Amino acid sequence: MCGIVGYVGHRPALGVVVEALRRMEYRGYDSAGVAVVGAGSAASGPDESAGQRAAESGTVTALKRAGKLVNLTEALAEATATAPDRFAGTTGMGHTRWATHGRPTDRNAHPHTAAGFAVVHNGILENYAALRAELEADGVEFASDTDTEVAVQLVAREYAAGPTAGDFVASAYAALRRLDGAFTLLFCHVDHPGTIVAARRSTPLVVGVGDGEMFLGSDVAAFIEHTRDAVELGQDQVVTITCDGYTITDFAGTQQDGTPFRIDWDLEAAEKGGHDYFMLKEIEEQPTAVENTLRGHFEKGRIVLDEQRLTDQDLRDIDKVFIVACGSAYHSGLVAKYAIEHWTRLPCEVELASEFRYRDPVLDRSTLVVAISQSGETADTLEAVRHAREQKARVLAVCNTNGAQIPRESDAVLYTRAGPEIGVASTKAFLAQVTANYLVGLALAQARGTKYPDEVAREYRELEAMPPLVQQVLGTEKQVRELARELASESTVLFLGRHVGYPVALEGALKLKELAYMHAEGFAAGELKHGPIALIEDGLPVIVVMPSPRGRAVLHSKLVSNIREIQARGARTIVIAEKDDDAAAAHADHLIEIPAAPTLLQPLLATVPLQIFAAEVAQARGYDVDKPRNLAKSVTVE
Repeated sequence: MCGIVGYVGHRPALGVVVEALRRMEYRGYDSAGVAVVGAGSAASGPDESAGQRAAESGTVTALKRAGKLVNLTEALAEATATAPDRFAGTTGMGHTRWATHGRPTDRNAHPHTAAGFAVVHNGILENYAALRAELEADGVEFASDTDTEVAVQLVAREYAAGPTAGDFVASAYAALRRLDGAFTLLFCHVDHPGTIVAARRSTPLVVGVGDGEMFLGSDVAAFIEHTRDAVELGQDQVVTITCDGYTITDFAGTQQDGTPFRIDWDLEAAEKGGHDYFMLKEIEEQPTAVENTLRGHFEKGRIVLDEQRLTDQDLRDIDKVFIVACGSAYHSGLVAKYAIEHWTRLPCEVELASEFRYRDPVLDRSTLVVAISQSGETADTLEAVRHAREQKARVLAVCNTNGAQIPRESDAVLYTRAGPEIGVASTKAFLAQVTANYLVGLALAQARGTKYPDEVAREYRELEAMPPLVQQVLGTEKQVRELARELASESTVLFLGRHVGYPVALEGALKLKELAYMHAEGFAAGELKHGPIALIEDGLPVIVVMPSPRGRAVLHSKLVSNIREIQARGARTIVIAEKDDDAAAAHADHLIEIPAAPTLLQPLLATVPLQIFAAEVAQARGYDVDKPRNLAKSVTVE
């Protein structure tokens, strides 16, 4: 959630910052703002008659607006029309805010300013109330309801008096050491054009290294247009950037190193590529995402991870597996449970990361915790990882972001390599996670000897055969979109599945809730008689994920019986079934056919029509498919 950008260089900062904010809109936000400092910035009071309400201090010029980025860009156009030099300068920063403290209003939007300083902030300052009371007791008047303003008022006080007076960088360090919580903070100051001080604790921040210019961003999308050379900051690190380079330290000022890496995707990958919205583009990229996730993970007859600080003996010593994740990643973990237990005979539990550490799970050195996070920065999952490590458990991360915090704190890593996912609702990242989880299961089976090498190779070959089958499923898009438009006015849709179809049903329901704001529930079909069947009434759409009639014949026949039960009570059945499944076709009001595949791998196919369905229902109802309300791409606060 929230997007942060900082720039120091030779270009006009305003254009760089606004374009970076546009590229980070997918992260989810409810207000936006910019600040520019440097030669040509001119101080002026808020122009209320023009409706600008600009908050300016000295020659730091800031402007912010509640709502979408277009509100900010329109206000900037109005402000610069009468004063073209108003936002001149080559140092700037910007922010898209997702409200945590204070409503999403102009006054609460970032940047916040005080005495020549400006600050933007992601995260939550947990001790802001005590600090605010302390500052107010010193006579400081606050202009917002946010926790963030505490940071800028604190650094302004340090700069004005005391041992760090007049020293921008030292004042920033002094303020940072007073803060508790999870945060990324960027500071700039009127007397120091060409310098930004930034810090991160548990929320992401990446440095972009250009030619005579430096960038900061919540993720690399902020600066991919200008450079592919990046440095990932570690936990509790501070970076000072100038146009000539960067310096990284800890909060005490001790020199440290970041983690340099090369961005392996280009600007085109973050564009819509002719599609109406990113999500449809990303749905269509899923065959490639699955293929890329598999690539390079089977060498010389063995499954290999990207980073492994665990030996085969460590894996043989494992006697229990926990999977921790949130949202769609959690559903991918539910699929993984079936594969891991089947292939390894290890007990496997799947936990919501937000609940994991609070229920005091039983963990020790023989426990493997698999942490799944697209961003690698999900706050609840990161805290679950830290709790697991405190209990001496082994941790394996499944992540899409190279160098993120969760992989850095794990014993082994498998990167999904799905590329950038801009749409807030996970699609290709989800299928890539499901694929990666299968590889984790095979790696465990290989190390523990529960599968012979030829069996591991066979399972991997079956995975390699899946991308063309996913491509075939994309051929149902026209049919699914027509059905979605037909059902867009419904108030409720139910989803049923058995075995690995149950997590698929949960994921389908989540997508519909996220995108179309429609009541949707996923159920294990065997639970129908235990309550949910009371919801069935005439015309109610029920989407059924059928198991293979060959791979799971017993479950198939039971689910056919479930369809009969709901049809007898008037339900309208939409059935996702293997091609030539005549029994399923006979009981489907609408049939969506997918290719035959091994039972455990069917989620890679059955999920795709549900993604298309949710996106088209949302579009038919007039909603923003890429940026559903109240949601953020990466949830970096608990």
